[in-house]
Amino acid sequence: MWKEYYHAAGLYDFDYSLERLDMDPLINVNLRERWVDVPLRLESGKQCVVRVKGEGTTEKPVFSVMSDLDEEQDVIFEHIRNLFQWDRDLQDVVDFFGKTRLARLFLIYPGTPIVRDFNLYDSLMKVIIHQQLNMSFAFTLSTRFVHTFGEQIDGAWFYPTPEKVAELDYQDLKDLQFSQRKAEYVIDTSRAIVNGDLDLKSMAKKTNQEVMKSLGKVRGIGPWTVQNWLLFALGREDLFPAADVGIQNALKHAWKREEKPKKDEIEEAAKEWSPYRSYATLTLWRSIE
Repeated sequence: MWKEYYHAAGLYDFDYSLERLDMDPLINVNLRERWVDVPLRLESGKQCVVRVKGEGTTEKPVFSVMSDLDEEQDVIFEHIRNLFQWDRDLQDVVDFFGKTRLARLFLIYPGTPIVRDFNLYDSLMKVIIHQQLNMSFAFTLSTRFVHTFGEQIDGAWFYPTPEKVAELDYQDLKDLQFSQRKAEYVIDTSRAIVNGDLDLKSMAKKTNQEVMKSLGKVRGIGPWTVQNWLLFALGREDLFPAADVGIQNALKHAWKREEKPKKDEIEEAAKEWSPYRSYATLTLWRSIE
């Protein structure tokens, strides 16, 4: 086993990140010991589980990265560093919002990071499965999907590969309580990836607008799904779902209103928060959790 340490660029609330990750039953998290196991598929085809552990504080964040796979250590470490976005100095974000109407929230909840989903394909499957469902049943459905067709290695769950999902029948997912349409969206999207009609790696290099246009053409993938994939799979910093009920409720409390602000008012206010609107999104959600 090898182990490396990394000092993040600035503020970083790792404990809150673990709490968010712990909401997903498929992710192996230990809140007391402050670690999460990351299932990692390398381009070489190898699979490994990487343990990421908090060793410092929010103000002085330090992390250890451990794996049993002795090969490709640099590749593994670089991937983990990018997933957790340790090079982003969140003090800059706090300072930026200190001059806005959200200043108080960023003083109460400083250093809320964007932690990316562990794999581009897994993230897309998750958001397709979760769309238009309440959170409890959404996690139930994605857990059934992975437990049935994925695999567990050293206690960590790996999503099934697109190749495996592409070979499924719609009935295989309907047996897990997927709707007919959701079964079609999951399997047909996987087939498009396997056939080369949808390339997530090249998609990840496009602008938000280009991704919204291209990925939005795929049957079953609407604006909500694309926005979530941009935020959680790619870690984009300037996304703000003004129509989200949680955002509306958070702003109602933050602005001390009796009623939720309207979408148009929220969109106008959010212009002030660019280019860091994703941090506004996460911090607003956090404020009402």
